Amino acid sequence: MKPKLIGSLASLVALVVVAAAIVFVLNLVSDPGDVGSPVGKAATPREPTTRKQADPNDTAYDPALSTPVEDSVYPDVGDPGVDALHYDLDLSWDPVKRVLTGTAEIAFRSTKDQAAIKLDFDDHLQVTQTTLDGDEVEVVHRGKDLTVKAAVQKDGRHLLTITYTGTPEPWPAPTDRGDFSTTGFTITETGDVWTMQEPHGAFTWYPVNDQPADKAFYDFTITTNAPRVGVANGQLVERTEVDGKSIAQWHLDSAASSYLITIAIADYEMTEDKTPSGVPLTYWTEPGNAAQAEAMAYTPEAIEFLEGYLGPFPFSSMGSVVVASQSAMETQQMITYGNTAYTLSNDVVVHEVAHQWYGDIVSPSDWRDVWMNEGMAMYLQLIHEAEVTGRSLDQLMDAYADPEASERKEAGPPGDYDPTKFGRSNIYYGPALMWHELRKQLGDEKFWAMVKKWPTVDPMGNPTRKEYLDWVEKETGEELSDFFDGWLNSPTTPKRS
Repeated sequence: MKPKLIGSLASLVALVVVAAAIVFVLNLVSDPGDVGSPVGKAATPREPTTRKQADPNDTAYDPALSTPVEDSVYPDVGDPGVDALHYDLDLSWDPVKRVLTGTAEIAFRSTKDQAAIKLDFDDHLQVTQTTLDGDEVEVVHRGKDLTVKAAVQKDGRHLLTITYTGTPEPWPAPTDRGDFSTTGFTITETGDVWTMQEPHGAFTWYPVNDQPADKAFYDFTITTNAPRVGVANGQLVERTEVDGKSIAQWHLDSAASSYLITIAIADYEMTEDKTPSGVPLTYWTEPGNAAQAEAMAYTPEAIEFLEGYLGPFPFSSMGSVVVASQSAMETQQMITYGNTAYTLSNDVVVHEVAHQWYGDIVSPSDWRDVWMNEGMAMYLQLIHEAEVTGRSLDQLMDAYADPEASERKEAGPPGDYDPTKFGRSNIYYGPALMWHELRKQLGDEKFWAMVKKWPTVDPMGNPTRKEYLDWVEKETGEELSDFFDGWLNSPTTPKRS
């Protein structure tokens, strides 16, 4: 999410919250159709292509096989009994009545023998029909918990189809930050829609296993009143218009955690671009809004800068969408930016793009380890700031040391934070300082080789903290257990060199 400005540092201090890889392209579309429509023009006036139903036994979904866990910070969200492989979301949004009608086809693997299937799904949306492998089944729906009353066996793969309707409501966020207080499906005064859902909140608009260890592929069909258009993760497969209805189909060809999923529905202008290395880009901005367009146009430069440190961009494409939020979020292959001067700044663009390597292609398995995302993204943001402003990196790190100490005291250490203070600066500043100290200890060659290699070790994976830190020690040849324990778990900031 968007970084919060804290204190009166010599430079703007950012907090972005929550906040060569292998790409598996799923052949889930029977006819690819037109890739988008001309920039600034109406969609193609014809019937949309119908997608074929997913086969949960298709080996193309194997890269999404996960090891779901019960979260140590937010154990009431997510269920380790479900390993989602693919979500096909067919969504229709009525901006006048404020009603969402949806059908979610969920290909999943059961991780154990169980008498029922449990998902997260807010009961502001009413389930109208549920089938498992084509047979109708009963559900129990209370609060955010949806229980499908059907027995399944360990490692069995199934297709669960749920239809639903209602007016979604955002979910209270476990944070005391000033720039956001809720997560999930958000409706503006004019009936537009945007979503940000870290650490959870995807369940406010579709049934989901809403815990980061469970990654899945996604397809979206979003229908709404023209000239609005639905924007989602991945690549725009087809955009059509029928009887005043805009229909957009999207395909995400990389497995993603649910907190990295986004949709936005508004009147958007699409701009196409490309990075110097050839990555196709799209920007979705308010028609005629020069400030938004100019901000998004920094994306190629940001990616080129980051590729110099991290290697090739890890995905097949990149998009950006601007919404009526005060925050920003590294949603996978379609970054969601709030419409403020700060969230549209070059610093925030660099930070959110950095997450595509650190946080998206490789994500934590537990919310206790969100520092794995934010520390490296923050460090790269500060390196960028130093290069642009001419200030030394050590000066910038010194400027962050004081607020880091107070944040650690108020919100807890970055690896063991207060669950009611999610997304505070402690998960950004401390880990960024930690990486700077390790860089000085290892030297640039060894440090940057380690940083560049990590996103390629287990693409689309969810390593645990132990797996990550053990790998760093093995890769660097250093014994670092006391070093990491001090920076991640100590109530006070370790001594800096």
